[in-house]
Amino acid sequence: MIAEEIHRITEALPDGVRLVAVSKFHPSDAIREAFAAGQRLFGESHAQEIQRKHAELADLATAATPLEWHFIGHLQTNKVKYIASYIELIHAVDSPHLLAEINKQALKAGRTIRCLLQLHVAEEETKFGFTPDEAMAYLDSGAWQQLSGIQLAGAMAMATNTDDTARIRHDFHRARQFFEQAHQRFFASDPTSAFNELSMGMSDDWHIAIDEGSTLIRIGTQIFGQRQY
Repeated sequence: MIAEEIHRITEALPDGVRLVAVSKFHPSDAIREAFAAGQRLFGESHAQEIQRKHAELADLATAATPLEWHFIGHLQTNKVKYIASYIELIHAVDSPHLLAEINKQALKAGRTIRCLLQLHVAEEETKFGFTPDEAMAYLDSGAWQQLSGIQLAGAMAMATNTDDTARIRHDFHRARQFFEQAHQRFFASDPTSAFNELSMGMSDDWHIAIDEGSTLIRIGTQIFGQRQY
């Protein structure tokens, strides 16, 4: 089932869109099965869980077939140090304070860590993240340019949890507008810029997210089934 779902999803993706298999709360054996099916990007949201899986699956990745760990959940600053040595992309950077801590731990690990600014575009108070205006103001401040251990790689957003597809599309469109404006204002003139990722879309809304410009979709239940622990 896992291999079949991965193939079904990836075959439906247009060029430039990649799948992050959300493996949180699923066992390492499920990740092995997905990896065998060709999946390389895996999303986790708890530092302790990703630490354990990183150790359990250390034998999988090679230079020819790398396994990319993405942190997709709310990341506490005191947990950054546990993942800084191997994390490929942190999707949910929701404050300048967290970005500064990621920079600190990246420098300690001798790495540059790619990060996405999390945008709060949903109609819910519980979502973390910058509003688009706050994120633009942060970029305007130039503070991020002093952080040599991080690389701003784009933005991430979650839509309102609703069956209203018009609302979902509206939320994703707002995120895309920010992404395009930020890219044009701060990164377009830099040929080395990596600000090219827009992480949007989950199991129930990824088709809409792709319509609105997503380059990374985060799918868990559709691939792995219901959470196992």
